[in-house]
Amino acid sequence: MKKLLLATAAMALIAGAASAEEIKMGISLGFTGPLESLAGPMALGAEMAMKEVSDSGKLLGGATVTPVRTDSTCIDSAAATAGVERLITSDRVSGIVGGMCSGEATASLVNVAVPNGMVMISPSATSPALSTVEDNGLFFRTSPSDARQGDVMTQIVMEHGIKEVAVTYTNNDYGKGLADAFAAAFEAAGGKVTINTAHEDGKADYSAEVGALAAAGGQALAVVGYVDQGGAGIVRGAIDSGAFETFVFPDGMVGQGLVDRFGSEIDGSFGQNPASEGEGRETFLKLAAEAGFDGTSAYSAESYDAAALMLLAMQAAGTADPSVYKDKIMEVANAPGEKIQPGELGKALEILAAGGDVDYVGGSAVEMIGAGESAGTYREVTFKDGKMEVVGYR
Repeated sequence: MKKLLLATAAMALIAGAASAEEIKMGISLGFTGPLESLAGPMALGAEMAMKEVSDSGKLLGGATVTPVRTDSTCIDSAAATAGVERLITSDRVSGIVGGMCSGEATASLVNVAVPNGMVMISPSATSPALSTVEDNGLFFRTSPSDARQGDVMTQIVMEHGIKEVAVTYTNNDYGKGLADAFAAAFEAAGGKVTINTAHEDGKADYSAEVGALAAAGGQALAVVGYVDQGGAGIVRGAIDSGAFETFVFPDGMVGQGLVDRFGSEIDGSFGQNPASEGEGRETFLKLAAEAGFDGTSAYSAESYDAAALMLLAMQAAGTADPSVYKDKIMEVANAPGEKIQPGELGKALEILAAGGDVDYVGGSAVEMIGAGESAGTYREVTFKDGKMEVVGYR
């Protein structure tokens, strides 16, 4: 009888968790599609946080964390929604890192996550429209909105002495949202957008699109697209035809894949993507290298942070029930509390278990504002001698 009472009390301490042994966490990223080269390091970043927590043995009385992946494709909202539905109804996850791209993230959130009361933290869905989605307090993101990226992009372009820019964007929520944000900020700063036009992904030939961009002219071409899809096709067409020599690359284009494709052909071009500097990032890069993946890949640190925030919020709430721990995410992400860097999740779990406060910094200098929005910093890069070089952060 005494053993039965002890067992019952132990179970009460971890109410809401799938069991004392296992909590499943979903990862919904575009493992195929226009950003597949980024999805692998992102998933590995999230899984590194989950493993760190599991290995600590300090989450909700000793629970372990098991990742479950689904392919959002980044561009097929129906496939992404079906995948997230499986994570929730079949795999019984307690939270989801994702979506990856704004359109499919919005569809999965509105159609599946919100009706099922599931927390989603996206590392990379940056459309300004996500700031106003009715999410019942269930959606957060560790990357900043493209409303801010448009301002940062404008500053960088202006500092390069460029006053006229042609803009092409992938025809989805992310592309149009960022292109419009940049165009508004650039023109408000005195610049001129000669053309702001969409392109479709998946085409074999972009000569017509490049021709229209060339006719409009400009000192540079801003390619708001995907490095593994139409964005690369536009750049190839522009280089081969001589239409443009200088390119402006936002986050969907910035990565090793861009260098691998074009090498010194894009020397003199530049761009930016969300990333931070300092102790947290350096520690994350070291941990990633030890784990065998490239932590410098875009949104990998943000993915680690997304998983970490959910797990720390569970500890703060005393449950893996998303309808409860969602209210703790902003608390663990911000001051007051002891600052927590990558590799210190076990320490954070101990503090929270003792009733203390943490201020999670992580690999991307997490600071949340508004309704789960990341304040965000950006890494400015330039391309020189066939390599991508970091200029600084802003």
